[in-house]
Amino acid sequence: MRLLKRDENGGIIIESFSDGLAPPPYAILSHTWGEDNDEVTFADIVNGNGKGKVGYNKICFCDKQTQRDGLQYFWVDTCCINKDDKAELSQAIQSMFRWYQNAKTCYVYLSDVQTKERKVGETVNGPDWQAMFTSSRWFTRGWTLQELIAPRTVKFFSKEGNELGDRSSLRCLINKITSIPLQVLDGGAVSQFKSDERQRWANDRNTKLKEDKAYALSGLCGVHIAPVYGEGEEEAFRRLHSEIEKLEACVRHLRDSDPRNDKKRIEETKGGLLFNSYDWILDHSTFHQWQHDPTTHLLWVKGDPGKGKTMLLCGIIDEIQKNITYNTVAYFFCQATDSRINNAVAVLRGLLYMLIDQQPLLAQHVQKQHEHAGKHLFEDANAWIALRDIFRDVLQDPNLGRTCFIVDALDECIVDLPKLLDFVAKQSSESDRVKWIVSSRNWPDIEAQLEGVGNKIKLSLELNADSIATAVGAFIEQKVNILATKKQYTRGLQLEVLQHLTSNANDTFLWVALVCQNLEKTPTRHVRKKLNQFPPGLDALYERMVSQISGLEDAEACLQVLALAAVSYRPITIPELVTLAEQVQENTDDVEEIVAFCGSFLTLREGILYFVHQSAKDFLLTKAALQIFPDGAEAIHYLTFLRSMEVMSSRLHRDIYNLQEQGIANKDINIPVQDPLAPVRYSCAYWADHLRDSNSDWSNDNAERPKLIATIESFFKETFLYWIEALSLCRNVEQGIAAVAKVLLVMQNVEKGIELDSLMNDAWRFIMHHKNMIKKWPLQIYTSGILFSPRTSIIRDVFESQSQGWNVRPYLEHSWGACLQTLEGHSRWTFSVAFSPDGTRLASASFDFIVKIWDANSGQCLQNLEGHSDGVKSVAFSPDGTMLASASYDTKIKIWDAHSGQCLRNLDGHFSFVFSVAFSPDGTMLASASYDTKIKIWDAYSGQCLQNLKGHRYGVNSVAYSPDGTRLASASEDQTVKIWDADSGQCLQTLKEHSSPVRFVAFSPKNTTRLASASEDQTVKIWDEYSGQCLHTLKGHQDYVNSVAFSPHGTELVSASNDRTVKIWDMDSRMCLYTLDGFGDSVSSVAFSPNGMRLASASNKHVKIWDARIGFYLHKPERHSKEVGSIAFSADGTRLVSVSSEVKIWDAYSGRCMQTLEGQNHKVSPVTLLPDGAYPILGQGKIFPHASIVGAASNIINLGYVRKIGRNIRLDNDWISLRGKRILWIPEEYRAHRSTIRNNKIAIGTKHGRVWICTFHGSVETS
Repeated sequence: MRLLKRDENGGIIIESFSDGLAPPPYAILSHTWGEDNDEVTFADIVNGNGKGKVGYNKICFCDKQTQRDGLQYFWVDTCCINKDDKAELSQAIQSMFRWYQNAKTCYVYLSDVQTKERKVGETVNGPDWQAMFTSSRWFTRGWTLQELIAPRTVKFFSKEGNELGDRSSLRCLINKITSIPLQVLDGGAVSQFKSDERQRWANDRNTKLKEDKAYALSGLCGVHIAPVYGEGEEEAFRRLHSEIEKLEACVRHLRDSDPRNDKKRIEETKGGLLFNSYDWILDHSTFHQWQHDPTTHLLWVKGDPGKGKTMLLCGIIDEIQKNITYNTVAYFFCQATDSRINNAVAVLRGLLYMLIDQQPLLAQHVQKQHEHAGKHLFEDANAWIALRDIFRDVLQDPNLGRTCFIVDALDECIVDLPKLLDFVAKQSSESDRVKWIVSSRNWPDIEAQLEGVGNKIKLSLELNADSIATAVGAFIEQKVNILATKKQYTRGLQLEVLQHLTSNANDTFLWVALVCQNLEKTPTRHVRKKLNQFPPGLDALYERMVSQISGLEDAEACLQVLALAAVSYRPITIPELVTLAEQVQENTDDVEEIVAFCGSFLTLREGILYFVHQSAKDFLLTKAALQIFPDGAEAIHYLTFLRSMEVMSSRLHRDIYNLQEQGIANKDINIPVQDPLAPVRYSCAYWADHLRDSNSDWSNDNAERPKLIATIESFFKETFLYWIEALSLCRNVEQGIAAVAKVLLVMQNVEKGIELDSLMNDAWRFIMHHKNMIKKWPLQIYTSGILFSPRTSIIRDVFESQSQGWNVRPYLEHSWGACLQTLEGHSRWTFSVAFSPDGTRLASASFDFIVKIWDANSGQCLQNLEGHSDGVKSVAFSPDGTMLASASYDTKIKIWDAHSGQCLRNLDGHFSFVFSVAFSPDGTMLASASYDTKIKIWDAYSGQCLQNLKGHRYGVNSVAYSPDGTRLASASEDQTVKIWDADSGQCLQTLKEHSSPVRFVAFSPKNTTRLASASEDQTVKIWDEYSGQCLHTLKGHQDYVNSVAFSPHGTELVSASNDRTVKIWDMDSRMCLYTLDGFGDSVSSVAFSPNGMRLASASNKHVKIWDARIGFYLHKPERHSKEVGSIAFSADGTRLVSVSSEVKIWDAYSGRCMQTLEGQNHKVSPVTLLPDGAYPILGQGKIFPHASIVGAASNIINLGYVRKIGRNIRLDNDWISLRGKRILWIPEEYRAHRSTIRNNKIAIGTKHGRVWICTFHGSVETS
C-alpha cells in the first residue's frame, strides 16, 4: 500500500510499502467525493500538482490531524491509489476494508457539516450541527458503511476541521441515522450478526457504479470478490453471496466450541467474575513488562490447583479487550474432563475461530484447504498438521494486526500437549505483532518445554501469596454477602461465616467456592454447626463431601454416578448416564436431583456431566478410590462394558435415522432433533476400552468368562453391522476399527473356541476392507458391504438377508484376499513405502510433495510431513525408528523426527533429483542416490556430507547398505549395479548383466553375500556380490520391475512391477509362490514388515497392506487374463458373452463360466449374435461355430462404451441407480470397463479381466 506524509521541505509525498511487510502506524481518511476534477489524484501528488484543487483542503486537514495525534503517515483514497492501473485498482478495492481495519484511527471529514457561527436569529442555540450531521451525504454512500465499522476508532470532523465527537460518543445518534446496532458501533464483532442483516445496513446507501453496491459489502461480509465492472449489479451480488456461503460453511465447520461461550460458562459456574479478585495483576511489574516490553512475547502464569488461575485469565481478557492496542484478542480454556476442549487440535481450532470471527478476511488461509477437504480438515487424523500450518500462514499474514492469544490450563490439554507447547514456544518468537499468555499448574514437563523460550517471563502465584490472599479475601467477602442476603443471615452469623472462611481457605478460591456451594443448600439455623464440618485444605474438604454423600438415602446411586464419571473416557450426557448406571435407571425422573447431590464433584451443563475441577476427579481416582470403587475400578469398567453391550443390542437397528435412502452420503445427513443414538453414542465409541481396562485375567477360573464369550459372540452375530452404521453416523469409524483391534487383543488369551475366533477375525477383515465406504455411505454396509465380501465371510453369511434382493454371481472372492487394507489420503502418485523397525508404523512418499506416516494396524494417518517443494521419491526409517529420511525431486533430503513430525535437518548437495535414501544399520550414516550420477554418504546427526561416490555414467535410482554396514550397493540407469566399500568409498564390483536400466537393489538380510536387483528388462537378478556372478534370473513380469524386498529371514523375495502385479518368490526354488494382482496401475514400491507377516505396496494414489502368508491359500475366481473389451447378454438373458484375449460364455444366473474360447486378442471387438442366436460373432467378423449360445433368435444387446440403458436402472462408474436413486456402491476393483444391462441384470467386465453379474430381485422396467 501507499501512504502520505510530510517531507523535510513541508511538501506532501507518497511512500510505498511492500505487501509482505506490515506498514507503520497510520491514520486514514473517510470522506465523500466531489466532482472528479476537484479531487487530488495519484498523478497530482507524484507530479507535485493539485494544490489548487478543492479536494486538497481535505488532504491538508488529514495531514494536520495526523500530526496532532502523534502519527507520521496517513492514507487518502483519491491519491494513494493509481486508478489508471486497473490491476492496482482491483487489488485496492479488495484490500480497502482491511486498510481501514488496520488503521490506527479514522478521520471522517464531513464537508456538508459546518460549525462556524451563524447570524443572530438563524438558530436559537447557536449552530445546529447535529441536524446537518443527521442529513449528511456521508451516511448515504455505499463505501462509507465499511469506513464507519472497520476502524478501531472513528472521529468525526466538520468542514472547518473541528472535532464533533467519535463513534463511541455519538453512538446513539449514529444508531438512529443508520440502524446499525449499538454493539457494532461499540466495536463488537460484526460476525455476531448474519450476513444478510449486515447487507441490510446498506439498503439506503448508493454508489456511483451499480456493481460497487456489492463490492462495498465484501469486506464487511468477510470475503474477497474481484471487481468486474460491466457485469451488472445482479451478477456482482450473485458472486458476493456465493463467496459468503463458502466462508460461512468454512467457519461453521471450524467452530467446535466458541471460547466466548466457554468463558461465560466458567464465570457463571464460579459465581461471576469479581474485579477485586484479579485487579492486583494489572499493577504487577511482570504483567507490565509483558504489556510494554516489545521483546517480551510470552507470559506464563503458573500455580497450584484452586489458586484462581482461570478467573485471573478471565479478568486479564476483559482488561485487554478494552485496550485498543490489540486489533484482536483470541483465547481458549482447556478442560481435561471435556473431550471437546482437552486437546491440541481443539486449542488451535478455538483460537483460529476467534481470530477469523474478528478478522474474516484472514479466513482465506483456511478456505484454500477447506474447499478440498471440508469438515474433515479439522477432524481427521491430519487435523493437527493442517491447522498448525494454517495457523502459521495466518500469523505471517502482513494484514494481521496486533494480536493477543491466551490459553488457560495447559495442564488440562491431555492430548498432544507436547505439540501444543512446541507450537506456542516457536510462534511466540516469530512475530512482534503477536503476544501470548498461558497458564498451567506447576508441572516440570511444561516448565522444561517452555524453558527454551528466550522472550518469555513467568508469574508464579505461590510467589505472590500476599496478592492472592487479598484476592481470595475479596472473593470470600463477595460470596458471604450474597449468602447473607439470600439466606437472611444475621450480622453476627455473617461475620462468623466470613471469619471461618478467611481462616481456613489457605488462599484457595476453589475451597471457598465449594464451601459456599454447600452453605447455600444449608438451612440458616444449621449454618454454625455446618461450618465446623468444613476442614481446611482441598483434599480434606473433598473427603468430607464423600462422607456426606455416603450418608444419603440415594448414596448407592450417587456413588455409582461418581464412579462412572471418574472412569469415563469423556464427559457423559444425561441420556448416556441413564442407560449406563443401573441405579440411576430406577430413578430416571430424579436423575438431575441425584447429580445435584454430587454437586461438590460434578456439575451439569447443557445436559452434560463435568467435574467441577480436575482436582475433584484426581481425588476420586486416588484418595477416595476405596469408597468409590469398593470392588476396584476394574469392576466399574466391566459393568460399563456389559451395560454398553446391552444397550447397543436393544437400541441399534438398521437405518436408525429412518433415512430410507441407500445411497445417501454421510455428509448430507443431519442429526435428528430426537436423536435415537443419543443414549448410545458413548457406548458405541468406548465399550471396547472398558473391556480392555476391566480385567487382565480371563482364565478358566474366572466365573465371568462364559458370560464374556457369550456377550462378544452375540454382539458380532447380531449387532455388528448396526454398530458400524452407528459409528459412521457418529463420524467415528476410526474409533470403531480401534475397538475391534482392542477386543482381538483382549480375547487372544481367552479360551473361546475356534468359531468365535474366526468370527472376530472376519469382523476385523470386514471393517478394514470396507472402512472407506463405511465412512462415506453408512447404509451401503448392508448392500455393498455384504455383496462385495467374499463367499466364506462369516459376517456376510450372518447378515446376508440384509442385502435386500440383490445378489452377485459368481461370488467375487472365495475368501478374504491378501489385501488387509487400503490407505487413502495421497492426492497424487505414491512412489515409496517403508515399515518402521517395530512394524507399528508405515511411511509413504508421494508426488503430492507429502510424506505420510500411518498406523500400520488401524490404517489411521498419524502424521503429514510437509516441506518438500516437489514430489517425494523415497523414504526410509532409521534402525531405531526415531528418524525418517525422505528424498525428493526438489534435489533435497530431509531428516524428520519420526514421532513429532518435526524436520530435524535439510541435506543439500545434489544437483538433480534424489531418487533413494538408506540408513546404515547403526543409524549413524545416510546414503543418497541421485539423477546427477552421484551417491553421497552423510552424517545422519550433523547433516555433514562425508563422501561422494562417483562411477556411474547415468542417474542412480537406488542405494542400499549391506546388513553389516560395510558395503553399499547402487542401481543405475547405466544398466549396472555397483558394490562400494562403505568406509573408503572404493568401487569393489560392477555387475553388468541387465540389458536395461536397473531400478532397485536390495541386500539379503541373512545371506550377506546375496543381492537382488530389479530392472526395466522385466527381470529380477540374484547376485553373489563378492564374485559378481549372477546366480539366478527371476522371470515372469510383463513390464518394468520397479522394486524388490527380501523377507526378514531372506527366504522370500517380493517384486513390484509396471505390469500391475506383485510377485512373491521362494529363494530356494526360485519359483513364484503367488502373484498379487488387482492393482489399477503399475506398482512403484514394496516392503516387508519386520516380522515378515505383512507387505506394503505403493500404486497410484494408494498404499495397500497385505497379508504376506495368505497368498498360498488364495482361491482365484474365473476371470480373463486381460481387461474385458466387450460384453453382452443373450436375447433371453440366460447367457453372457465377454471378450478379452479369449471369449468366455457365462451362465447369467449362477455366474458359472461355461466355456472359454481361445483365439487372437479380441479385447476391442464389440460382440453380437448371428441372426439365429446360435453363435457369437465378433466385430471383425470372426465366428465361433462351436460356442453353445442358448437364446431367442435376435441380436444380443451391445453397449460398447455406453454405460446406461433403460428408464429405471443405470450404471454410472461407481454406482448402480434405480429410478434415479443410488442403491449400490461399487468398489474400485469391481468397476466397469465394459457393461451391459438386461431387465434386472447388470453384467460388468473390469480392467482386470473379472466378469460379474448383479441381479436385482424387484420390478425393473427397461426400454
